[in-house]
Amino acid sequence: MDRKRLYGYVAGVVAGVSYGTNPLFAKPLLESGVPVLVMLFFRYFLSAMLLAGWMLLRKEPFRVRGRELPILILLGLLFACSSLLLFYSYEFIPSGLATTLVYLYPVFVALIMVALRLYPSWQTWVSILATFGGIVLLSKPSQGVEIRFVGLLLAMLGALSYAFYLVIVNRSKRIRKVSEHTLTLYALLTGSVLFMTLRAVQGGSPVEGVDTAADWANLIGLAIVPTMVSMLTLAVSTRYIGPTKTSVLGVFEPITAILIGTLMFREPLTGQMVAGIAICIGAIVFMILKPGKQK
Repeated sequence: MDRKRLYGYVAGVVAGVSYGTNPLFAKPLLESGVPVLVMLFFRYFLSAMLLAGWMLLRKEPFRVRGRELPILILLGLLFACSSLLLFYSYEFIPSGLATTLVYLYPVFVALIMVALRLYPSWQTWVSILATFGGIVLLSKPSQGVEIRFVGLLLAMLGALSYAFYLVIVNRSKRIRKVSEHTLTLYALLTGSVLFMTLRAVQGGSPVEGVDTAADWANLIGLAIVPTMVSMLTLAVSTRYIGPTKTSVLGVFEPITAILIGTLMFREPLTGQMVAGIAICIGAIVFMILKPGKQK
């Protein structure tokens, strides 16, 4: 395995694990009464400010060319919408089912790549199907609960939005020379503007529910780990190993979230969930050891 591919796989795992820490910071904020739009705004805005500070220290350029800016804004909208649509889907369908549907994004990525006449290897398809089966076990779709079509649609649109984000990062020639830091910064700023606008339309205080030092600490943690770190490593992984394999490595998101729920919040860990984790990890190992060739 060459060095770039190794970096791509490592970055993909880090992206999945870091994004999976969402419950560690988001759950206490939601329990404190912080509205979703307020939480998402501060998550993106604080992350953007921290990344901008890091870029200033390293004397990295912020400027992009005019032809690059529309793509960067589009990426920010796609990434922000994937989060927003998932949160809103929870109002109409069980969270386990929403998680399962959102993990359709590796399938969407593969189908988009096929439409671009780039065909993933059969090994990658096997990994996608196996990880999706593992996610079904992990998510424990609820029985006997009313399921509304709008919730299914929102979750699948969130998955599709995330899939397009991954493909554009990898395939767009316009932003090929844009660094991962700059790409991530513009995506975060775009998301911040979107959430601030939606909150203004919704009405209410822009800092509603953010009352204690613990709330601010959780917001900063949310901005750093599952946002800035995740988006940076996601961009690296997508560029080095492609969007399809990066999307499969995203299975570490729900695995990490479940382990955090078990260890930190004393949520149950069933045999069915352990089996799902084992299937997902086995599929990832298979994909790394038997990558096959994209045509």
